[in-house]
Amino acid sequence: MGPGSEVMAELPSGLLEACVVVGASSEKLRDIYQNKSSELPLLEAEVLQIHAPPFISKETNSRQVMAPAFSRVQKRRSFIKKKRHDRGTDPLPNGDSVTRPEGTSTTEDISVPKDLDLIALPQLCFPGGLQLAGDQRDDSYHYLVFTDLFGNRTHGVVVQYYRAVQSFHESLVQNGSRPKTRLYAAFAVCIISKFPFYHALRDSLSCLLVQLRTSRQGDFEETVKEFSAKLSLVPLPPPGSLHVSFSLRPLQVLLPSREDPDSPLVDMDLHLPLLCFSHTALLQVLSCLLQEQRMVFFSSDWSKLTLIAESLLLYLQPLSWQHPYVPVLARGMLDFLMAPTAFLMGCHISHLEDVAAETEDLILVNIDDGIVQSSWSDTVDLPSIPAAAAESFLSRAECLQIHYDLDSCHTGATTDVNAARSQRRDWQRRLNTQIQNIALELVVNTFRGVQDFLNHEHRVFNSEEFLRTREPADQLFYKKVLETHIFHTFLRDRLNRKLDAFSRMEQKTLNLSHRNRAMTESPRRPPLPKVTRSGFRTHTSPKLSKRLGASLPNLDQPLNDTMASLVLNRHRPQSVRKMTPDVGLKSPPKVVRVFRLPEFPPPLSYHYVKNYYSDMAAALGKALNATPPDESALLARYHYLRGLVNTVSNRHLDALEDFQSLYKTDAEIFPSQMVKSLVDSMPNVERIQAEKRPEIKGLISRVIRDQEREREGQENRSEEAAVKHFQLPKKYLHLEEFVKCVQESGIVKDQGTILRLFDALTVGHQKQVGPDLFKDFYTIWKETEAEAQEVCLPASVLERIETGESVFKLSSSVKTSHGVGKIAMTQRRLFLLTDGRPGYVEVAQYRDLEEVKVSSAPFLLLKIPSLKLRVKGKKETFEANLKTETELWNLMIKEMWAGRFIADQHKDPQYMQQALTNALLMDAVVGCLQSSKAVYAASKLAHFDREEVQLTLPKTTTETLKHKINPSLELAAPQTIEVLYYTLELHASSD
Repeated sequence: MGPGSEVMAELPSGLLEACVVVGASSEKLRDIYQNKSSELPLLEAEVLQIHAPPFISKETNSRQVMAPAFSRVQKRRSFIKKKRHDRGTDPLPNGDSVTRPEGTSTTEDISVPKDLDLIALPQLCFPGGLQLAGDQRDDSYHYLVFTDLFGNRTHGVVVQYYRAVQSFHESLVQNGSRPKTRLYAAFAVCIISKFPFYHALRDSLSCLLVQLRTSRQGDFEETVKEFSAKLSLVPLPPPGSLHVSFSLRPLQVLLPSREDPDSPLVDMDLHLPLLCFSHTALLQVLSCLLQEQRMVFFSSDWSKLTLIAESLLLYLQPLSWQHPYVPVLARGMLDFLMAPTAFLMGCHISHLEDVAAETEDLILVNIDDGIVQSSWSDTVDLPSIPAAAAESFLSRAECLQIHYDLDSCHTGATTDVNAARSQRRDWQRRLNTQIQNIALELVVNTFRGVQDFLNHEHRVFNSEEFLRTREPADQLFYKKVLETHIFHTFLRDRLNRKLDAFSRMEQKTLNLSHRNRAMTESPRRPPLPKVTRSGFRTHTSPKLSKRLGASLPNLDQPLNDTMASLVLNRHRPQSVRKMTPDVGLKSPPKVVRVFRLPEFPPPLSYHYVKNYYSDMAAALGKALNATPPDESALLARYHYLRGLVNTVSNRHLDALEDFQSLYKTDAEIFPSQMVKSLVDSMPNVERIQAEKRPEIKGLISRVIRDQEREREGQENRSEEAAVKHFQLPKKYLHLEEFVKCVQESGIVKDQGTILRLFDALTVGHQKQVGPDLFKDFYTIWKETEAEAQEVCLPASVLERIETGESVFKLSSSVKTSHGVGKIAMTQRRLFLLTDGRPGYVEVAQYRDLEEVKVSSAPFLLLKIPSLKLRVKGKKETFEANLKTETELWNLMIKEMWAGRFIADQHKDPQYMQQALTNALLMDAVVGCLQSSKAVYAASKLAHFDREEVQLTLPKTTTETLKHKINPSLELAAPQTIEVLYYTLELHASSD
């Protein structure tokens, strides 16, 4: 170590933020004895101790000591703890006293974490008030969540325990002013962490109480300080399948890791809401959260308030609550419930009636009774979660085995408490995974398809179009949710193309055939067999809509069979169900490893702590050597931990070597901010040494480049956060504005197509499109789309239609060579829907057409135009008297014919989709122009010419090629592909 005072570096990502002791002051306890009243009053709690890292330092005289409990000076604010001037001794809560040495200051400057609210914390540690007791009370735990102005959350675990308080002055008892009774005062120890390690911190506090009960009362502060210092030495595991454990005697405490960097940390029992609420009530609560209501949870148990609220918010991941969140309100904080904005708060059940009577528009959730009501009614008059998604959730949730005793009946008793705890944790981890899977499926089924209505280039969400595709009964729910902050943040992540749990499950649960159809079909038209007379899709059992993309429970098993078995299981006793509730949703199970930290050093001095980290680094080195090379994910996490330990130990070059190995192995968990801070803090001597090592030099260069990119990216942050809703233009649009507006509308993205559309709409006029013309065009496009969805085909016709076909254009009733009826155009064929008794007459598949032309037939003194189609293999020519629509249908059918020919020749279905888009745009252009030049204008959109198609693929390629893909499919314009990565996807059961 260098000369001067040195402080052991603080863990960049440590478990402990602060440890605070709260209780009644010695003076107040003494006043209780002086008071002659027989009733024990509520006392005002105050902060008695604060312990925050760093704890260990090396002083200039080389004397090794533990740093003062209040030694942290950076990024802290001062808390002045006043002491009494008129006494040379300070009484302790147990009646003992300690004498201050002469010359000590009567004030103590305590540095505390900058985000710690010392005014509110005592109330939250004793939300029901601090009460003396005449007998010993059981220990009580509860949990806190603190939220700063930026929405960052800090978590706390509190234990309340009672200590005996003896008389301060024997004379009071001797004079008979108060009978000699034994009193117990409550004290609270609160561990504050930036991470929600609720079980781990609860277990740690349980171990602390064992120490406090066996130690002298005068050692109370030192015991808590040493406990806090131990927790400050614990590194947190990186995301993945490596957990960390440490011993606090008598328990082995486990710190679970997050599944991946974007996943939340889960160290709690997620099945608690399922124990407190019926499944229907649970869905009602989730619906209220999604609609951002003003919600208050009530319970007689303070611990349930936070645990239930935290579980419910985890159910909604990756959607996140954006409003005020205070799961525990002390009795003096009830005025918070008058806030006009949405919030999620919790308070004691004793306040339920008063809150209901004095507030309006609140959703009151009684956890103890599992009841959801409003402050103005015993019911909640809010729209429910969409029925299709809810039914799937109910079917799966009722298959959950949420009773540990039932699952462990076959096991014997264990004499090892840590082994028993490990078995319980493994069971809980499996159950938590199942719950997270079915809750995520609920969110996916509720918001599936949002991606289809986003324009990433202009960051626009077409909310009206999205709403139109929802079921009629679900419209009100979506209208409310689409206006919320929680949905806005979700949209922002979709526009940023965030690959999170939602994106992965949405893709995973798509039917394979649906994925293939997406290559050739318009995302805005449902398949005909799924369209009802009302224009919305019918449901497959149990009412999972095709549009919602019902998650297939087992991709190898037919949907109806699997879901039917789930429905049947709802009528079976819960204890005998054997079906896995998240069947078809699970990922392959990952083997969880646990790295056990060395025993904490007995004296927490600089020398011993330094050796402690050296032992930890050595243990990680052994773990690295024992891990086979093919377990790269595990190797990466060992490198992460060792890099963290080397950083704390000021071994900067060793730390950078570990982080370089981590980057090469698994860049997903690379701690860029930590490495950036490490590089910035390196002295020049070490920087020179690092420059001599090529790999470390490369890592430092990469970090510097990332810093520059981050600075450049600051300018785009506001743009990335923006989400716009599509609005019709209010002024004339020139070409550039027109392209942007059409792309935002979601009609078409391709710039080439939009340029042709612009030419069509401006034929014979100035090169600009007026707002009225654009509105007419947009309205006709949507009306035509809606009319096509209203088509109701009889079963006899549906049998003739291939899976995935949709009607995109339907003529009026016309006279044809096969009778009177309506001509229907799909993406594959033309057919006639005969009038009278509905019937199906095949006209032609596009690939079978041989000639399309317009002819005229004399009628009295007039010549009536008609459309004639000559079809391969048919002797008779099909003729239809389409009247004024003849020229339009001629254009559309020729475009579809040419598109089909090119698609077949190139083995690329995108040509057919482009032809379909062109045909529909022609229809909208003719409809909005309403002039003699309308058909001529629409012809500008005829992009394919069958006679000029030249096959550019070699014959061998053509014969071998099965399907050609277009990597620029979702882009506004084609782009050069630098690298095309192909992987073989294997479809197998994950169960």
